Order: sequence, then C-alpha cells, then structure tokens
Amino acid sequence: QVQLVESGGGLVQAGGSLRLSCAASGRRFSSNATGWFRQAPGKGREFVSTISGSGSVTYYADSVQGRFTISRDNAKNTVYLQMNSLKPEDTAVYYCAVSPSVAAMRSQREINYWGQGTQVTVSS
Repeated sequence: QVQLVESGGGLVQAGGSLRLSCAASGRRFSSNATGWFRQAPGKGREFVSTISGSGSVTYYADSVQGRFTISRDNAKNTVYLQMNSLKPEDTAVYYCAVSPSVAAMRSQREINYWGQGTQVTVSS
C-alpha cells in the first residue's frame, strides 16, 4: 500500500514558478515510476511527466517540455515537479501517481496509486 500526499500548489502570475512535491509512504517507492497528471475544469485528466524509480529516465508532455522538470529523492520518498514559465493554461488540479513503469504511466495503462491533488492557478 502506498499513500501519496501532494503539496506546493497555489496561485501564481503568468511567467512565475511553483514547485510541487509528492511525499509517498511505502517501502517500494523507489521500485516504481512516479508521475504527475493534471485536470483542468471541464477537461479530462492529462499526462504531464513521469520519472523512473531510479530517476534515470524522464518523460514530459509536449505542452510542458522545457518548462517543467521532474526529479525524485528516494531517500526522502519524494518526487518533485519544478514548474517554470507558467501559463494560464497550466491551471489545473495536479495529481501525483505511481505506476510499475514509465511506459505504463505515460499510456495510463496501469496506475496503482493516486494522490488527492493540489490546485495550481496561473493568473494572466
């Protein structure tokens, strides 16, 4: 069983930055891929980024490539999402997730655990 708790969301002006954190419980955290999804009002859940258990492999959605950076600290059981150059269209609830692999995460084929979400609002 893994529990995920996101933090770091908030209100920021366009062009600003935020860093989201996802703190996980559970002994197998470093064995699994962790990722971020987001859901804007009236839209479906969208893949944002994922990182392998070792941290050596990362993937990003085209919409955030070059602006967001995912990282993890397995000693702290925490994954981070550094978001720079934020745009109003980045406004959404951001969810942390755990999956057996980055491939399964990207395709949403198998997501084993979800966090409760944290709100990010970017004003223009």
